[in-house]
Amino acid sequence: MENQGIRDARQLGVPKMLILGLQHMFAMFGATVLVPALTGLSVSATLLFAGLGTLLFHFLVKGKVPAFLGSSFAFLAGYAAIAPNGEAALLPYACVGVACSALLYLVLSALVKSFGTEKVMSFFPPVVTGPIIICIGMTLANSAINNCTGSWAIALVAIVTVVVFNIWGKGMLKIIPILLGVLVSYVFAALLGQVDFSGVAEAAWIGLPVKFENTVFSLIGNCDTNLLVTAIIAIMPIAFATMIEHIGDICAISSTVGENFIEDPGLHRTLLGDGLATLLASLFGAPANTTYGENTGVLALTKVYDPRVVRIAAVFAIIASFCPKFSALVAAMPAGTIGGVSLILYGMISAIGVRNLVENHVDLAQSRNVIVVSLILSLALGITFSAAGAITFNVGAITLKFSGLAVAAITGIVVNAILPGKDYTFSSDYSNGKKER
Repeated sequence: MENQGIRDARQLGVPKMLILGLQHMFAMFGATVLVPALTGLSVSATLLFAGLGTLLFHFLVKGKVPAFLGSSFAFLAGYAAIAPNGEAALLPYACVGVACSALLYLVLSALVKSFGTEKVMSFFPPVVTGPIIICIGMTLANSAINNCTGSWAIALVAIVTVVVFNIWGKGMLKIIPILLGVLVSYVFAALLGQVDFSGVAEAAWIGLPVKFENTVFSLIGNCDTNLLVTAIIAIMPIAFATMIEHIGDICAISSTVGENFIEDPGLHRTLLGDGLATLLASLFGAPANTTYGENTGVLALTKVYDPRVVRIAAVFAIIASFCPKFSALVAAMPAGTIGGVSLILYGMISAIGVRNLVENHVDLAQSRNVIVVSLILSLALGITFSAAGAITFNVGAITLKFSGLAVAAITGIVVNAILPGKDYTFSSDYSNGKKER
């Protein structure tokens, strides 16, 4: 490669390393804290386990991959299915579903280690994962509109800010449009007198980031079995899409840095790291983790690829998690800000699914591909927006509810495996990886 960038932090010195680490933290901050703002999860716990998850990931990949793990937007649909209004009593059930999803990462990691990447990935082609990602964004769009209706003026400020900096921003400003959208619209709302800062004033400067009642362990001895099983069934299939996105992110980081991380330290290690980080986070009431495209953008911008800089950002996130005022500031965020930013984000999720189909040249002239795509779209959207919102049936004393995404994902994988004419071959050529979170 012509420009390998700086791989050794000793060339930078401690002051520059700290500044670059802080920059990585700002790159992930806006999107990472937006997930708890949308779901009702703890902001402090989110920051803590984003930092700890990143450090765990780096340990498992032998410190070779300069990736930061922040909150995953793909699982928003899962949280919404179980706790549509961010009910504190229901969120631990959703976290159990996410924890079980993390176990799928561990299974896929073992399969990749045993049988090789190409063979395993043949069961998760873009014709399946693309439509699933599209549906994740589309099922969430309704909540974004509901938040916008509270104040379209504030929402429009957020939308315009994100668009302007994403399209015309330069340098670091182009990489953090979500954070800027939140900040600008937040300030605008405050000037209009539409932000209640009383909670911020009352919040302590220092406090523990995790509360027992927000963790999965709070369900021990006080658990609704029906809801627990429903949460697991509804949320686990989302992992099929996020695991594919993980592979795309690792390919993108490999392409940016100029090293094939699919081969060394190996895809099985990166999947294991992402899965265990998500498992740890969900058990303690934090969102699922995923490798962040924003931080990959920072790598491309700075040309500094030393993973130690990313680990410094993780330490900064951990330190910030012990300040409850951060959490209170996010909790005070106006609905218009959340609606405006999430309107773009949810649309971007669906757009990534479309791009997945296009970039992988999925041939929709083939009847088998049309059938797979149409079944996934119809089942996911049809069931989600039906009167019941899920398919329900009883197994003994347990009532099972299958969400639209769960039914669509399982159906898509099975139908694609059965129908003849499969022509997808996974390529481990990292130069072709251009997927995002």
